Amino acid sequence: MIPRSLLAWLLPVLTILLLTLTSPAAARNFTNPLLRHDGSDPFITLHAGYYYLTTTTWKDVQISRARTLAGLKSSPERKVVWKDSNKNRCCNVWAPEIHQIDGTWYVYYTAGAEKDLGLQRPYVLRGGASPWDSYTFLGQLSNEWGIDGTVSTIGRSRYFLWSCQRGGLQSICIAPLLSPSRIGAVKLISQPTRAWEKAEGKLAVNEGPAVFTPPGGGRVFVTFSASYCWTPSYSLGLLTLRDGGDPLDAKAWTKSGPVFKSANGNWGPGHNGFFPSPDGTEVWNVYHATTAQKGACDGNRYTAAQVVRWTRDGMPDFGAPAALSTVLKGPSGEGGPLSPE
Repeated sequence: MIPRSLLAWLLPVLTILLLTLTSPAAARNFTNPLLRHDGSDPFITLHAGYYYLTTTTWKDVQISRARTLAGLKSSPERKVVWKDSNKNRCCNVWAPEIHQIDGTWYVYYTAGAEKDLGLQRPYVLRGGASPWDSYTFLGQLSNEWGIDGTVSTIGRSRYFLWSCQRGGLQSICIAPLLSPSRIGAVKLISQPTRAWEKAEGKLAVNEGPAVFTPPGGGRVFVTFSASYCWTPSYSLGLLTLRDGGDPLDAKAWTKSGPVFKSANGNWGPGHNGFFPSPDGTEVWNVYHATTAQKGACDGNRYTAAQVVRWTRDGMPDFGAPAALSTVLKGPSGEGGPLSPE
């Protein structure tokens, strides 16, 4: 017979152990891909207990949502939130992202004509108090060719970053976001001049900018996709903003790379986004890749995600894209009292 004193000590321990083994957090492991087809240009945001995912569908803007990251690959809720009949923005709908500005959700995306990719422009839709609400067309942000727009607050100011054309090169531009559909003076902050940004003699490319900071804030980083997507050299580069530097000043950014490239059967990993874990202690990288060894720039790209590590000097360490068979631990705080916000 177990002494009562020992039993009194064991019961709380056994209860905690049982709760740990049976809690949602213990069953949150997942494997990539989160979306096997049409998983290009992924973006994830968290709000009120849901993960919201958007990717390039080519013809419309769709949003999926689920309570867990693993849930995005099983049976997520999914709906079309925008499809346009205007011939100048009806087609080649790329890279939608969902951003909250002053309590309202907006979708920034790229669209153009059916056959002429020279007509690609950045646009924005206005939603409501939830990413799942209805959307209406709000406006066009640039009259020039531009793709892959994103929005971020750096310091106390909001900015719009996107892939632009400057001097015949596909580059990264930035401008103050004066309102959700209007930008200020455009500045150039990165061009594909290094060997890894124009690999294999193909098109030199900088595209898909994504802004992030360490958990809790601090230094500002921007990843971007480099080299041509129809090659296995498509990869992520990194821009680091000098502490106290002006985001509109190209000299305030330091470039390095590639920081995330083909590995473990994932070819051409790129055009990524970032989202926090539910408890805010982690930064997660959501990206696309392909199993095609020569690279791909079509619907054969899949969506994958993995956590970002940090070096002792505060720099992000993306590691290598894990093999699709790898079982990954889900985001910290998932299934706990700190639900996605």
